[in-house]
Amino acid sequence: MKVLIVEDDIISRNLMQAILNPYANCEVATNGREAVELFISAFNTEKPYDLVCMDIMMPEKNGHEALKEIRSFEESQGIGQSKGAKVIMTTALSDFKNVAEAFKSQCEGYLVKPIRKEKLLKTIQELIPEFDFL
Repeated sequence: MKVLIVEDDIISRNLMQAILNPYANCEVATNGREAVELFISAFNTEKPYDLVCMDIMMPEKNGHEALKEIRSFEESQGIGQSKGAKVIMTTALSDFKNVAEAFKSQCEGYLVKPIRKEKLLKTIQELIPEFDFL
């Protein structure tokens, strides 16, 4: 499995990598702009991401904006939501407005920090059943 971790905070980024590295090929972006660039590049080299774990509050482009661009790119390539990368928002924001906006922009999961290994792996297992983490 190929995972893009999008996180500007180094501690959160390292934690996500430590959790996912045993199960997946992980790459990182430190802001939404980098995330969109890496996502498009991976698709164009025929090595797309299976999963994107994305923070919302980031410099240059926030997670909501990046998610919208990723879904727009997938749509432009004829990829429907059920066939695209699974996206889990991993954020400190738990208010209704941010949760609703994330799901409106077609994320499949939403986890509030601090991220717990068991909850993250369970969420991934639910979204991508062919990858047996548990």
